[in-house]
Amino acid sequence: MNKMMDWIQDKLMPPLIKVANLRYLVAIRNGLVVTLPAIISGSVFLIVGNIPIDAWTNFLEPYQGMINAAVNASFGIISLLGVVGIGYELAKSYDLSGISGGGLALMAFIITQLTNDFELSAVGFDSTGLFTAIISAIVAVEIYHLCIVKNWVIHLPEGVPPAVGNSFVALVPAFLTLILFWIVRVPFHFNINAFIQYIFSPLLFALNTLPGILVYTLLVSLLWCAGIHGDMTLEGVADPVFIQFVSANALAYANHTPIPYITASGFSSLFVNVGGTGATLTLVFLMLRSRSKTYKQLGKISLPSAIFEINEPVIFGFPIIMNPLMMIPFVLVPLVLTTTSFLVMSIGWVNPPVAQIPWTMPPIIGPLMATGWDWRATIWSAIEIVIAIVLYLPFFRVAEKQMLATEKEEPSE
Repeated sequence: MNKMMDWIQDKLMPPLIKVANLRYLVAIRNGLVVTLPAIISGSVFLIVGNIPIDAWTNFLEPYQGMINAAVNASFGIISLLGVVGIGYELAKSYDLSGISGGGLALMAFIITQLTNDFELSAVGFDSTGLFTAIISAIVAVEIYHLCIVKNWVIHLPEGVPPAVGNSFVALVPAFLTLILFWIVRVPFHFNINAFIQYIFSPLLFALNTLPGILVYTLLVSLLWCAGIHGDMTLEGVADPVFIQFVSANALAYANHTPIPYITASGFSSLFVNVGGTGATLTLVFLMLRSRSKTYKQLGKISLPSAIFEINEPVIFGFPIIMNPLMMIPFVLVPLVLTTTSFLVMSIGWVNPPVAQIPWTMPPIIGPLMATGWDWRATIWSAIEIVIAIVLYLPFFRVAEKQMLATEKEEPSE
């Protein structure tokens, strides 16, 4: 086990950390945060508009189109929001004007959404254009950065308001960005959006499969075992995919068409990370009934935050980090819950997530809301808690026995 921990620490972690800290992935991770208010707001309309109570649905039936308009207006601009956020964050990472970076990125993205008749189409403004938004933001800001480095900019005299000065500094980068994307899309008739979708389609496919989501879950757990925030480390790569999935699911649910994706945003946070990564809320429940005074006290301290999916007190307090014994269930439990949740959703026993709700929503309640009031999700969430407790129990008993022996050896005050 120690050799395994050394391998994770020395061989697996360094390249993953290096990738996670890449400027582009950090900008993507931070930039996509700007989409969350729209996604969550739209999800509120989706959830409220589909409460499974006959009197309520009959009352809302004449207004369903109005409610869906809010869903479409919020989920329908995810890529627009994303490209501005990523452009802003990437420009700021170069100490450039964030608003200029966001504006240049938006202009580049808009050009990619032109039809073959050179008319602007809003079809790709939703999550389907998210990868195009990412590439557009990166290219536009890199042109901006190159112009600054090469001093290909227009400088106004001192005393000019900064907002005006920044706009002229961004003038040459804007022209170069416009001419590049215009040449590719208009004279060459190259469909940038379709090409980028094709390039990233294997990633979309992989993360909506059981093997793909298992690999993702495994990496998240292993990173946490080494003391690294696994979820945050992989957000730059995974979030664009999961956001695209939940957006597509929400629109499908609102229009009463089949839900296309199982592993949408909310699958991992609500159906796998029960009480935080590693499903550690169940470990808290075990600590509350422990014979060890130390674990019982830690359980009481950890319970309020664990209910709301915040489990740092457990991970650092038990501890889970660099603990060969507890590493086993911490990795095993999420893999089991990922597999079983994927299977129950794939055979139609529980709806996949169709709404984005805060990841801090407690078990039972969170899955119910995220699946569009699917009552079966509450039952499955409760079953998952039982499964996790059963898997954690033998390892906890060993840890408890060791702790009891330690407490017995300590001199009483």
